[in-house]
Amino acid sequence: MKQINFQTNLEQRLASPLIAALALLVSVSALAGNWPAWRGPDGSGVTKETKLPVRWSATENVRWKLPLPGPGNSSPIVWENRIFIAQAVEAEGRHTVMCVDRTTGKPMWQSGPVHKEKEQSHDTNPQCSASPVTDGERVIAWFGSAGVYCYDFAGKEIWHRDLGKQSHEWGYGASPVLHGNLCILNFGPGERAFLIALDKMTGQTVWQVDVPQIAPKERTDGFAGKEKGAIGSWSTPIIVRANGRDELVMSYPDRVRGFDPSTGKELWHCDGLNPLVYTSPLYGEGLVVAMGGFYGSHLAVKPGGKGDVTASNRVWHQVKGKSGIGTGVINDGYIYNMYGSIVACSELKTGKIVWEERVQGSGANSDSWSSMVLSGDKIYFLNQSGDTIVLRASPKFEKIAINSLGGETTNSSIAVSNGDIIIRTHKHLWCISPSKSDSAQKKSQRPNRSNS
Repeated sequence: MKQINFQTNLEQRLASPLIAALALLVSVSALAGNWPAWRGPDGSGVTKETKLPVRWSATENVRWKLPLPGPGNSSPIVWENRIFIAQAVEAEGRHTVMCVDRTTGKPMWQSGPVHKEKEQSHDTNPQCSASPVTDGERVIAWFGSAGVYCYDFAGKEIWHRDLGKQSHEWGYGASPVLHGNLCILNFGPGERAFLIALDKMTGQTVWQVDVPQIAPKERTDGFAGKEKGAIGSWSTPIIVRANGRDELVMSYPDRVRGFDPSTGKELWHCDGLNPLVYTSPLYGEGLVVAMGGFYGSHLAVKPGGKGDVTASNRVWHQVKGKSGIGTGVINDGYIYNMYGSIVACSELKTGKIVWEERVQGSGANSDSWSSMVLSGDKIYFLNQSGDTIVLRASPKFEKIAINSLGGETTNSSIAVSNGDIIIRTHKHLWCISPSKSDSAQKKSQRPNRSNS
């Protein structure tokens, strides 16, 4: 009996690493074709997929397009056969998550609360501007003052949290991120600005860090005077791995901050940003890069430090850089970002600009609010006329393609999954998929606004 038990125990111990390895392999495989959050699985805008379509139009290489009930700036996310977007239904005062079948483009469900209280925002920033996030079992969305809502994959509400009033003259836009069992959100900008971690299973607060308001010493970002111009951060946090630990990195007015994502304790901070921040931090090749809005300050810093690392870990600092609303990408020693209709390539180690080029699309407005996606050596991003620009990620400028969808306005970013490119304009949700195009599926479809 003892021998049998010993043998069984031995077999279990030998099998455990194999089981763990197979589980990890399955997990990685499942994630490979998913785009579960704004800017992808790790928030970097980088996909391992390299066989994405390069050329399409409003009528060619379109698998389907779905009419939407109103405009929106949030970006789509994808999990297997489901696409999720945050969608306001202004006439009904509803803030919703919309789930769409990625194969057919047909709506599966649309769920969300009614919140008719008028919220401050810019005319170009409709409600429900933050992108949702999913872990494959639940999808979580932030609806500003309407709260944070969590749904299962059938559209049934699991929990919601009222975090109080969010108020800023330009509205909100930071998207929630998942880390382990936590859903982490930059609640801001505005007088009530804080970083909060919720238990993704229950919605209960795990930790919260309040963000104090600042009084700018001076404005170097294009606003004149100390007290004029907007202040705040629309940045979505990222998770980086440095010195054997996970760090939650956020770009804030005046500084970049690194936190312990499990407790909210500040690990380090680096001074040097301006009072207005649109973009999320970038991380690549051992450096965090943060950019201020308009002609704000830019900096690069090594993560993994302790306390004030401005003098010790800051690698370079530009007092008056150039940055727009969309977040760029890092590749092979270079940073790529855009401001207006101009794309720039800079050296990662120095911040020195290598080239700047104005990219004119086919539509009336070539400015871009979109964040970049890197696929192999190709960069994809949208301009505000719905043209997808494809450039070479190279220290030598090369334009590969400009793909028009007929001039439909968009301020969102693309999602990629299993060779498909998902684009959200103010009028439609599009699936670009040359190998799977079906003219029969291009017919207009009416979204189902009822809960599942």
